[in-house]
Amino acid sequence: MLDLVTHSAEETHKFGEKLSKCLKAGDVVALVGDLASGKTTLIKGICEGLNVRSQVESPTFTLMNEYSGKYSIYHVDCYREWRLEEWLKLGINEYLYGNGVTLIEWADRLDEALPNGTIHIFLNQEIEDENCRYIAIDAKDEIEKCISLMGFGNLR
Repeated sequence: MLDLVTHSAEETHKFGEKLSKCLKAGDVVALVGDLASGKTTLIKGICEGLNVRSQVESPTFTLMNEYSGKYSIYHVDCYREWRLEEWLKLGINEYLYGNGVTLIEWADRLDEALPNGTIHIFLNQEIEDENCRYIAIDAKDEIEKCISLMGFGNLR
């Protein structure tokens, strides 16, 4: 498990850009955190790092957005639909086991369906400093090593 702290939205975004360099087709990134914890900001950074040129917005009402970049990118938001059975009916497995990069907000709602090797990222906002985020990454060894080698300042 890797832990880091970001002190601004810009730092969270920058970490997402760096993390994107460690991702490959077929990867699933599961983000978990409360409202305003930085999930969408991190995803915007990942998308920028993967050469997405269109505007990246949380698909809270549409459930999923698809972007073109280095890979096909599927941005899923489970905030409004939390029932796994409904996600399965909607065909979520096509994205979880597909050839793109799948980025999931509120991913704890899909835990049972997530594939082995999913990169889990937990975000928590500091109560006393609204700009501060604590980020924990639980991923397979090669991803953690790649993230460590990227040299992001506060990794420990």
